[in-house]
Amino acid sequence: MIRTAFTFSFLILLVSGCSTNTIQVINTEQQTEHTDDQRFENRYPGQKQYPATCETDCYRKRADIQCTEDACRYTGPYLQSHYQQAFNVTWYGHALFKIKTPTEDVIITDPVFDEFDWPINWLHAWFNGEYRSHIPALSIEQVSQADAILYSHLHYDHFNKSDIEALGEQPHYRVPLRMGEKFPAVGARITEMGWFSSDTLADGRGTTEITALPAHHFSSRTYVPFIYEDNERVSWNGWLLESQGKTLLYAGDTGYSKHFRDIHERYGAIDVCLLPIASYYSANSPDWYRYVHMTPEDAITAANELECRVLIPWGYGNASWGMGDHSSHSALTRFLNMLEVMPLKGKLVVLDEHVSAR
Repeated sequence: MIRTAFTFSFLILLVSGCSTNTIQVINTEQQTEHTDDQRFENRYPGQKQYPATCETDCYRKRADIQCTEDACRYTGPYLQSHYQQAFNVTWYGHALFKIKTPTEDVIITDPVFDEFDWPINWLHAWFNGEYRSHIPALSIEQVSQADAILYSHLHYDHFNKSDIEALGEQPHYRVPLRMGEKFPAVGARITEMGWFSSDTLADGRGTTEITALPAHHFSSRTYVPFIYEDNERVSWNGWLLESQGKTLLYAGDTGYSKHFRDIHERYGAIDVCLLPIASYYSANSPDWYRYVHMTPEDAITAANELECRVLIPWGYGNASWGMGDHSSHSALTRFLNMLEVMPLKGKLVVLDEHVSAR
């Protein structure tokens, strides 16, 4: 089916027993793999020069981050339980948001309800010595009622096949290019979307436009030494929601690059920006970790370039897995400390983490 003169979509049927996934592809600007062996690349690959880097006193202790033996919590003046202006936003830890648009469409981002898929859950615990200590206070049943579920990429902390099996065929998933092939066959409705492609939720309440955006990241899920790997064979996205003249950006996992300026050039100032600030730390590979995950100061720079009217940081917290961070709230500590020397043009909202202890 041709949606416009330049928008192509087609259907692929994945069959397994009685369950069939339906995959629609919308790729308006013809995002393609950039190598002969069909692997995706970032919009701006190569070495980066970062506008700012915290060098000293990055993790100075703060009175507004209170920790017990089991968990930490921000208690300062930016705290809100929910964000409720045009968009209603609730954070369930790590990358999981429940977003209600001005037209009351409910959209979920990157739901992972418990641990990684097997066997990565076992391997992570074996090498890191820790499981997830808290999980989202949101049920499979609640998520299954959403109008759309958005996945940014297929890494295990953002995409869980056992969750898909539990959610079943009811949700409509929007995903990056070639990610639909990774879904278990449960009768799912999947729309793969290339960068700057759009799709619309329309009902009697109005419309919400969903646009796939570039992110600066990478993709890998399966590695068998000397036999198979799938590095960069599936793309990675951020997402933009537009409803009743208001915009919300969910950046997905991303490092800092000029793609933020491209987004601002196309869409102007963004009303609400959900930007990651964590998973940038590694003693062994610091350059690589920062290349694909923004530091807190990178997120401040990106928010200012996007002209975010409201910035909501995520990626840290009690429901994260302790990957690429000193501690659960070290990234937020660094973020708040950096705000003292890097002014944020918009408003900061730190959402309470709606999670429960395991």
